[in-house]
Amino acid sequence: MEKIAVLIPCYNEAKTIEKVVKDFKKELPEATIYVYDNNSKDGTDELARKAGAVVRYETRQGKGNVIRTMFREIDAECYIIVDGDDTYPAESAREIADAVLNEKVDMVIGDRLSSTYFTENKRLFHNSGNKTVRALINRLYKSDIRDILTGYRGFSYNFVKTFPIMSKGFEIETEMSIHALDKNMKLKNVIVDYRDRPADSPSKLNTIPDGIKVIKTIFGFYKNYKPMNFFGILCFLAFAAGLGFFIPAFIGYLHTGLVRIPTLLVSVLFFMASLQSLFTGLTLDNIIKNSRQNFEMRLIDCERNLSELKKQK
Repeated sequence: MEKIAVLIPCYNEAKTIEKVVKDFKKELPEATIYVYDNNSKDGTDELARKAGAVVRYETRQGKGNVIRTMFREIDAECYIIVDGDDTYPAESAREIADAVLNEKVDMVIGDRLSSTYFTENKRLFHNSGNKTVRALINRLYKSDIRDILTGYRGFSYNFVKTFPIMSKGFEIETEMSIHALDKNMKLKNVIVDYRDRPADSPSKLNTIPDGIKVIKTIFGFYKNYKPMNFFGILCFLAFAAGLGFFIPAFIGYLHTGLVRIPTLLVSVLFFMASLQSLFTGLTLDNIIKNSRQNFEMRLIDCERNLSELKKQK
């Protein structure tokens, strides 16, 4: 079992991967550096191997797929994930590792947004997109994560081995954040410097399509993790719409004695939808509570597994 594993998912990062591997080997000499190549065509894997990294492969395209494989294959007391594009400083790795190993933090967030991100990043809409996603998640989950989409994070063994990854692409960072918040895991923001990618190393992120995926992920997991809130909103909206149709029909009946059957039927349908949303939310909320209880038992099992793995070292 590794003490510290540095995990670098890569797709065509030949321009920077050697420097990234060497920087992290310098800052964390006791760590094992893993580079997972995701169908690169520019020799990223050979350059990473030459720099001293352990190179493995994931053929299913997408960052989420790569991280899923990393988390399944590697056992470590502390995991540090960083992008291979040399935008994050290795100098912050020790502080991140210490937070996991010594402070028992489950997820350390490398916070770019509180340092140099807004001045270094030159890509259109990225600044406003990061602010929007941060505000949305912190509002929905009543949290204080400073950087939702950062690619620089530290994780405990417990987090990695209990995280059911569903995302395939860049929305993985959003899923990590929401999972940690929902499961009441211990989080810490660590401010890190950010430098923009080299000019000859284009970003793999498609701003609009990937941004839409992130927003869909936020609301999808909000429905799954907080069903009473989600369906409670639908219940309220349907009830309000039902009243909107019922009140005019009722006032018309008081004045004319005539019942506007179509309007009344529409209002009844909305009232039924409201009730259905309410009971759906109550049912799913009970299921989620049972799921959280089971998750706590899984954490206990993870602690036992970790203790056994440490004894085998």
